[in-house]
Amino acid sequence: MFRRLLALLFLTVLAAGCGSPPQTGSVIFFHPDGTSSANWAIARAALVGPDGQLNWDKLPAMAVYTGHMADSVTATSNGGATTHAYGFKVASDAYGTWGSPGHPLIVDRNGKSMSIAHQAMAADLPVGLVQTGTSTEPGTGCFVTSVSSRKEHEPIAAQLIESGCAIMLGGGEKYYLPKGVKGRHGTGVREDGRNLIDQARKAGYTVVFTAEELAAVPVTTDKLLGLFADYHTFNDQPEEVLAEKNLPLYDPDAPTVAQMSDKALQILSRKGKRFLLIVEEEGTDNFGNNGNARGMIEALRRADEAFGVMRTYIAKHPDTLLISAADSDGGGMRMRGIHVPDGQPIPDRLPATDRTGAPIDGIDGTGTAPFMSAPDKAGQRHPFLIIWPGYDDVSGGILVRAEGLNSDKVHGMMDNTEIPKLMHRTLFGHDAPKAAPRPK
Repeated sequence: MFRRLLALLFLTVLAAGCGSPPQTGSVIFFHPDGTSSANWAIARAALVGPDGQLNWDKLPAMAVYTGHMADSVTATSNGGATTHAYGFKVASDAYGTWGSPGHPLIVDRNGKSMSIAHQAMAADLPVGLVQTGTSTEPGTGCFVTSVSSRKEHEPIAAQLIESGCAIMLGGGEKYYLPKGVKGRHGTGVREDGRNLIDQARKAGYTVVFTAEELAAVPVTTDKLLGLFADYHTFNDQPEEVLAEKNLPLYDPDAPTVAQMSDKALQILSRKGKRFLLIVEEEGTDNFGNNGNARGMIEALRRADEAFGVMRTYIAKHPDTLLISAADSDGGGMRMRGIHVPDGQPIPDRLPATDRTGAPIDGIDGTGTAPFMSAPDKAGQRHPFLIIWPGYDDVSGGILVRAEGLNSDKVHGMMDNTEIPKLMHRTLFGHDAPKAAPRPK
């Protein structure tokens, strides 16, 4: 009897020690580039009122993001994206590599890529890339390509086609066609004579060029390439330049980031396998860098619409992690309210600069009327202006937001290196392998 009790106790302790295996699931990483909490405050005021709630506001998990590079306190787009893809501090000029000097690859001790996307594909999990800029943008490109400079668009495009990604949606058609060959949106620029669109079709990809064509793609499609613009799907220039050229903020024939994300989720989830989806709204960075406040607010609206699509998916598939962060604040866009005394009219023109010389934007650019917020809970609309510190990306005010599986791990402070580590634990149930030392 004593032996039986002892055996039972041993088995109980053993079972308790083993525990249940960690839960795994799919991952959506959304990078609304260039956005800080200050940008989302502007979007909130403009779109739903200063005390309203955006989809971004409804994400339950939050952490303060720290995002310095190995050689700078402010991230570059390519260095930040490489860190999000690999989980290591890299040099500012890195693009899927350690960066200067020599741009060595980031591999494990067996020589295999440490990129979360490459590891997913090695495990036969489908990967999707969604981009509103040119598909060679680092926010998505760094996950599957490695070059010595972000300006190497042609090699990046070739590596994208050869990467094995199930879905690739974005702009940049010109980098997929030989020089002088006419495409749907413009003319090719490749010097090597390769027609990557033909190569993609031969490799089994369905190729689409417009929002209408994307909408018609059946969810049974296994491999999808979308090229929706010659370069970006938006026109990232100041308001005055767009008005002079009669150009829209976004190409009306191109799909939005929400439409691309929705189609990608339908296709990736169809077979019931875990997947990795990397999404970037690039307009939120580029309009900020070009001092276009109206364009920035429209880009934020589109990004928030995509958050709505993703949150709807998470509600139906709670075994999926949605995690989101920017790597820096594009242009440092800030909002300043305008106090108008009772009985006084709202000014119809704003000054070009404030007392420090910082540029000021109104609703149509320099020297125009102020923006008006959406109504607050009291039904009041409030005038405000946008002020810019400069062209470049700046640091600070970035938040990590998350929902779904393992989102409880997002709290306090979260370094940029921790984001791919959480994605890896969610996809595979364990930590990523150790990296080989960086070559000297």
